[in-house]
Amino acid sequence: MTKWTACRWSLPALLALGGVIGYRAAGQAMPKPQVASLIAKVENGVDEFRDYLKRRGGNAAAATSTARAQTQRAKRGAATESQTASVEARKDDLDDALGDLNRSTNRLRRKFDATDTWMQTKAQVEQVMGDARKINHVVARGSYGADAARLWGVLRGSINNLARAYGIQPMAI
Repeated sequence: MTKWTACRWSLPALLALGGVIGYRAAGQAMPKPQVASLIAKVENGVDEFRDYLKRRGGNAAAATSTARAQTQRAKRGAATESQTASVEARKDDLDDALGDLNRSTNRLRRKFDATDTWMQTKAQVEQVMGDARKINHVVARGSYGADAARLWGVLRGSINNLARAYGIQPMAI
C-alpha cells in the first residue's frame, strides 16, 4: 500500500468522523418551526400531566367522603400520622417539581419566541431537563399508578426529543 492509498482512505474516514462528532455536539440541524413543535409537545404534556394529577387528587377527595370508603377505612384501621405525612410529603414533592417544570417550560417558550437563532435557548432547555429529572426521580420513587406512569413516559419522551435537538443528554428511563 502506498502513502497515497493510505491517505486517501484516512482522509474521508477522518472527515466522516469529524462530521459525526460535530453533528452530535451541536445538536440536530432543524428549522425553528420544527423545534417550536417539540417545545409545544412538552408544554402540552406538562399541562396534561398536571391536569391528570389534579383530577386524581379531586377523585381521591371525593372517594374519601363516600360512606363505603369510610366503612372500608374503619375496617382497615386509620392511617397512622406518619403514613399520612409521608403521602403528603410525596405529593408536595411532585407538585413542587411539576411547578418548577411548568415555569422552566414557560421561560423556554418566552425566550425561544424572542430569538432568531433557537440554539440560543440551550440554557433554558438545560433548566427544563434539570426540572424534569426531579420529576423523574419523584415518579420513580412513588407509586402514582399506571396512568401517571404512562403520562410521565410520554412527557419524558417529548422532553428527551427536545434535549436531543439541542445536543443535550436525554433522561434515562
